[in-house]
Amino acid sequence: MADDTDTRLSDTLGAIAASETGDALEAIRIEALGKKGWVSALMKTLGGMTPEQRQSEGPKIQGTRAQVADAIAARKAALADAALDARLASETLDLTLPAPHTPKGSVHPVSQVMDELAEIFADMGFSVATGPEIEDDWHNFTALNMAETHPARAMHDTFYFPDRNADGNRMLLRTHTSPVQIRAMKAQGAPIRIIAPGRVYRSDSDATHTPMFHQVEGLVIDRDIHLGHLKWTLETFLKAFFERDDIVLRLRPSYFPFTEPSVEVDVGWQDVGGKRVLGGDGAAPGHGWMELLGSGMVNRRVIEMAGLDPDEWQGFAWGLGVDRLAMLKYGMDDLRAFFDGDGRWLDHYGFGAFDQPTLSGGVGAAS
Repeated sequence: MADDTDTRLSDTLGAIAASETGDALEAIRIEALGKKGWVSALMKTLGGMTPEQRQSEGPKIQGTRAQVADAIAARKAALADAALDARLASETLDLTLPAPHTPKGSVHPVSQVMDELAEIFADMGFSVATGPEIEDDWHNFTALNMAETHPARAMHDTFYFPDRNADGNRMLLRTHTSPVQIRAMKAQGAPIRIIAPGRVYRSDSDATHTPMFHQVEGLVIDRDIHLGHLKWTLETFLKAFFERDDIVLRLRPSYFPFTEPSVEVDVGWQDVGGKRVLGGDGAAPGHGWMELLGSGMVNRRVIEMAGLDPDEWQGFAWGLGVDRLAMLKYGMDDLRAFFDGDGRWLDHYGFGAFDQPTLSGGVGAAS
C-alpha cells in the first residue's frame, strides 16, 4: 500500500513538473485531488481505520495531499510567469507615434467654474479652504446654529452614517461647505477671508437637483464689517464672472440660522431674443429678478462656536451652487447631464486643458 502510494505520488509530481498548459495541470489536479481522485480516495480510507492506524497513517496521507497541492500551485505560478514574460517580449509600445490631430480630453465645466471662482476671488484677497466631505453633525449643523429640530437634520434630507466619532457626534455626508468656515476660523482665527468650494450631498434628484452637487461658500471675518461690504463683494464677483458691467443686485430679507441679518440675493435679467440673459435692472420694463444665492452677516453664536469674540469680530458669509453658476453662464438646462459621463456632452461644453481662466485673458474663454 505504501509503495503504491509512493509510486503514484512520484508519478503525479513528475506529471505536474512536465505539464505545459493550464488545462493539462487542471486535469492532473482532478485526477489526484478531485472528488474521485486517488488522493481523495486515500483520505476516505481514514474513516475505516482504527484510532491507532489513523494516528500513524493520517499524517502520511495529509502530507501526500499537501505535496500534490503545493506542486500544482507552484507549477501554476510558473506557467503564469512564463506566459507574462512571453507577452511582454512580443508586445511593444511605440512612443514615437504622433499626437492625434484632434486633441482628446477636456476640462469639465464644474472644474472650469471652480478655476474661474478661484481666479476672481484670489484677486480680491481670498484664499481657498477645503474640508472633509465626511463630516460630523457638530460642524455641519450645531456649530452653525442649527437646532436639533431643524428640518435639514432630517433623515430624508441628509445622508447619515451609522457610526459616531470619538466625541459621540453622528457622522454624515456634508450637506453644505459651511463646516469649512468653522474649521477655518478655529484653525486660523481672525481676520480671515476665504472661499470654500467642494462637493456636497443631499437627498434630492430632478432636473435642477442631484444627490451630489457642488457649492462654494465665502466668508469674511474682520473688524467693522457690514452689509455694504457683502454687496460690493458679490457685485464685483458677479461682474467679473459673467464678464458684464451691468450686473445689478437686489437684497431681500430672509432667514438662515447661521446669519443675522440674512438676505437673499437676486440678480437682474433681461429678455434677449426670447432668452433670459443676466444683466440690467430687474425693475425695468422687460426685465426681471432671478434668485441666485443666500447670504448675510455671520450670526454671533456661530462666531462664538468658532472660538472668536463676536464683540470684536464681525463678518459676512454667502453660498451658492457651482453647478447653477455653470448652467447660467454656459446655457445648460439640465443639471443631471453634469454627472452622466457622456463624452458628446463634454465635447460640446468641455474646456481645453490648457485654456486656463485669467482676469487678463477672460475667465470664461472657452476652447
